[in-house]
Amino acid sequence: MMQEAKVLKQLLPILKIYPSAIAAIIILGFISSLLEGLGISLFIPLLQSFIQHESLAIGDNSFINFFNQIFNKYSHNQRLLIIALCIFCSVVLKNCLVYGNGILFAWFNGKIGHRLRAGVFQQLLNVSYSFIENSDSGDLVNILCNETWQTNEALATALSLVTTICSIAVYVSILLLISWRLTLLVTILMVLISLVNQTMTRQVKKLGKIAVEVNSALAKRMWEGLAGMKEIRAFGREDYEHKRFVAASNQVVQAFLKLEIVSGTVGPVSEILSLLVLLCILAIALLYNRASLAEIVTFIFVLNRLQPLVIQLDGIRVGLMTSSTAVEDVMSFIDTSDKPYIYSGNTPYQSINKGIYFENVSFQYYPEEAPALEDVSICIPSSKTTAIVGPSGAGKSTMIALICRFYEVNSGEIYVDNYPLREINLTDWRSQIAIVSQDIYMFSATVLENIAYGRLDATKNEIITAAKLANAHDFIQELPQGYHTEVGDRGLRLSGGQRQRIALARAIVRNPQILILDEATNALDSIAENLIQEALHTLSHNRTVIIIAHRLSTIEQADQIIVLNEAKVVEQGNLQQLLNNKELFAQLYNLQHRQTNN
Repeated sequence: MMQEAKVLKQLLPILKIYPSAIAAIIILGFISSLLEGLGISLFIPLLQSFIQHESLAIGDNSFINFFNQIFNKYSHNQRLLIIALCIFCSVVLKNCLVYGNGILFAWFNGKIGHRLRAGVFQQLLNVSYSFIENSDSGDLVNILCNETWQTNEALATALSLVTTICSIAVYVSILLLISWRLTLLVTILMVLISLVNQTMTRQVKKLGKIAVEVNSALAKRMWEGLAGMKEIRAFGREDYEHKRFVAASNQVVQAFLKLEIVSGTVGPVSEILSLLVLLCILAIALLYNRASLAEIVTFIFVLNRLQPLVIQLDGIRVGLMTSSTAVEDVMSFIDTSDKPYIYSGNTPYQSINKGIYFENVSFQYYPEEAPALEDVSICIPSSKTTAIVGPSGAGKSTMIALICRFYEVNSGEIYVDNYPLREINLTDWRSQIAIVSQDIYMFSATVLENIAYGRLDATKNEIITAAKLANAHDFIQELPQGYHTEVGDRGLRLSGGQRQRIALARAIVRNPQILILDEATNALDSIAENLIQEALHTLSHNRTVIIIAHRLSTIEQADQIIVLNEAKVVEQGNLQQLLNNKELFAQLYNLQHRQTNN
């Protein structure tokens, strides 16, 4: 019971979302149980009326006497008709309540499921990007798709637990009112049956955890198979990946089969043992007092209705234990107390007037790794073009990530004009930034929608103008449906150069104050690159442009060039100054020019 109580405690914050709906479900369930109990109890005077043609006998049982006194004032035939009509009405009303409660429960279940999925996705949007990077994509997909569904099922199970307990309470009360001695005997036997079931289902929690783990592994295989399809085919690993997928899928089959074998024993064993209880009660009661046949039959009837609820109660317990791992994962993921976040500042941001300043900024992704940036102090002036160059791993992309506030600096401070970046309203700040990275993401939508993602209220004319500036309009016109062509998953129907030009158009239509180009032309041919360089030259007027480039020829017109090496700024100046220094930049520049000439 401790495990079930733990699951219910974890679900409590979600159950508080719609307290009135929960109260209504429980109350309606309780009333429907009362009505069913009333209908069953009325079988006592009905059966007695068939046996006794005169007035109903008044005995020692006050519960039975209560009904007998109500119907004694009617004649035999009237009594039969009225009791039968009361039974019918109670059954009709009970089923109306059950139907209404079912609709309410379906609404509640759908709303809770929606809130869970939306809450998990909101957490993915809000949590620091470092948390996403450090998490397995397959696990995140499994939590969002599978474990939210299992948690929703656990919530439904928890409510069923309450309503089932209410129904059991009603039926047990009726049994006690009919015969407390027989009820005591039945209770002892039922407890023994429940203990047998608990013994048989001790492995359920362990098997449930294994089922979640193998399901997560399968989700990971699915994700990696789809994401890495090009590499799989390029290296001829179709058979290898198929075997891995089949193995993961078989593990899911085996895990859930074992779980079903163990949890599936509850119903059959309970039914067999419950039948033995019924037969024993009937034999004992008839041997004890044959004259109370009506009470005994009704007692057996109520007991017969009670036993499925007891079996259901055991099944609910098993269900909660099975879902415990999924519930723990989802609730732990939604919990905001143990995760890193990038918090917005309160200072409104309107425009950048002076520039972006790094003052002794250091940053490392993991404590055990070397710093990605170390004691960096630079100025990126507003309305100018700044290029950041250096060998791979020097810290160029890290600097961009810090400017966009994907991460927080470990030490030092970044300023925008005179304000610390962390104190500026994050939404305001990012609304004025557009970034075109080397790792371009295309949404599975139309070309028009992908460009409009830069500014959702952009008109079609503005989108076309941006596409022309990005040298994308001509090839878009040649697509089957032009701007309304679906680009496919991650833009797989487009070439790398086409994706980069659409991404550039998406940044242009945003009309940002700060334009960041992270290897934005690396997939373009020389002609397309020259055209875009001309467009960027036009766009750079009165705009702060930050360029990361390995092709040093693309940053010759930059107002300043910052050279990074091994996480530190080693040079800074314009092209001619850096060439005259004859240090790292000059070496890289001359090396590329020799390779180009060759």
